[in-house]
Amino acid sequence: MRLWTLHPEYLDPAGLVALWREALLAQKVLLGATRGYLHHPQLVRFREQPHPVATICTYLQGIFQESLGRGYRFDASKIGPDRIDYLLDETEGQVLYEWAHLKSKLETRAPNRFAQMQSIKMPAVNPMFRIVPGSMREWERIT
Repeated sequence: MRLWTLHPEYLDPAGLVALWREALLAQKVLLGATRGYLHHPQLVRFREQPHPVATICTYLQGIFQESLGRGYRFDASKIGPDRIDYLLDETEGQVLYEWAHLKSKLETRAPNRFAQMQSIKMPAVNPMFRIVPGSMREWERIT
């Protein structure tokens, strides 16, 4: 499971669909509707919030908005109704780690998209985040 901090605009079609599915799974985990992935490190930042389910729903809304721009038919009714009305802080180090990780995936999977991203030094993030100084998060598993 990879719940990117990065803006979903950078994902190739396979990556965006995978993110949608994985975020929906994360929503089920946070709702207690599945027994798998209960201790997955990607869920830490959502669980740390006062309203974890509303936080993942807000995250899913950002993915859904990107899907609309691409003409996809993701089912918005799968997103729970709750939302948060504040931004989550995410560290610059975490964003840069994810950026390098995504580029390494896209280099072979979507070389045209990879080429378009080469001049970007600091990528945009999912609309629910704001970048703050700091290193990579402790919960991140380096691959």
